[in-house]
Amino acid sequence: MKKTFLLTVLSVALFYVNDVQACTGITLHTVDGSTVAARTIEWAGNDLESKYAIVPRGYQQRSFTPGGRQDGMLMTARYGYVGLAVQQPEFVVDGMNEAGLSAGLFYFPGYGKYESYDPILAESTVSDLQLVSWILGNFTSVDEVKRAMKGIHVVTIDPRGSTVHWRITEKSGRQVVMEIINRKVRFYENTLGVLTNSPDFTWHLTNLNNYVNLKAGPVTKNNVGSMTLEAFGGGAGLRGIPGDMTPPSRFIRAAFFQTTAPQMPTTEKAVEQAFHILNNFDIPTGIQFAEGQEVPDIPSATQWTVASDIVNGKIFYRTMHNSTIRCFDLTMIDFTKVKYQWGPLDKEKKQPIEMVKIK
Repeated sequence: MKKTFLLTVLSVALFYVNDVQACTGITLHTVDGSTVAARTIEWAGNDLESKYAIVPRGYQQRSFTPGGRQDGMLMTARYGYVGLAVQQPEFVVDGMNEAGLSAGLFYFPGYGKYESYDPILAESTVSDLQLVSWILGNFTSVDEVKRAMKGIHVVTIDPRGSTVHWRITEKSGRQVVMEIINRKVRFYENTLGVLTNSPDFTWHLTNLNNYVNLKAGPVTKNNVGSMTLEAFGGGAGLRGIPGDMTPPSRFIRAAFFQTTAPQMPTTEKAVEQAFHILNNFDIPTGIQFAEGQEVPDIPSATQWTVASDIVNGKIFYRTMHNSTIRCFDLTMIDFTKVKYQWGPLDKEKKQPIEMVKIK
């Protein structure tokens, strides 16, 4: 049955058009080669009312098409997965399936370009906000996704909106970035493991060369005439690293913070490390609004942070309302029997505070 969802169109339009969304992704590898893919999602415009979705094998959903009609491709999940969604449970923006494949979308304004929607191709058309669901529900590896994308048409639900690009990580640790530029799907091997937003991925890699002077650790003394110059503190080798919140600057910081971090012996330690690194990318709400603009009543523009333990099948997250780290263990879910379900990431939008008891 075809349905039109006015609320969907309006909410998605806000999500696409508002210029206050950002994401930062990093990837950590343990001593034994296991992988943790972590990222933030930012949105300063309003509370995204984020949700989790537990999707069993065999679950069917139809993709939305422009105008908010749910008459695109019928997607049947071959693999169960857990996803984190925005606005509606159908719009999974990050998640992992039972086979250890992780996928997530990142805002990509001004550089991507999808093909125009053709109703004749509806049965092979997927909206960009549901492509993560399709990937998680159907594939176990990067190569499988690459082959399948040749027959898929990706469109936007709201033609006024921006585009996104995607990060896909398989259980082996291999990771790619997928972008649709000038209507052509492009895959890039992401051995660095970092992703932010616009410009395109290859531009960010080239831009890293502008910071060839940066390095971990201290800076040696330098004699200037009769003076000896010394650093004021540790970590001076990174002096000059960009500190603003634009995607190019966040990409540089993420690359250096990630690659200079010590390699952890276990994924549990790597997950903890990922959250600590991504603390550096929490964006205060007010800085993205000009003087005189109304600032939304939300505690942070960084609405949630997630880290996926690919090998052990665990998804960890925390939110702007509650910094306590919570976990979905996919190995404890029987995706042949569990029912499709979703719920809010925060049962209560309040930061728990533990009182210290003094004897």
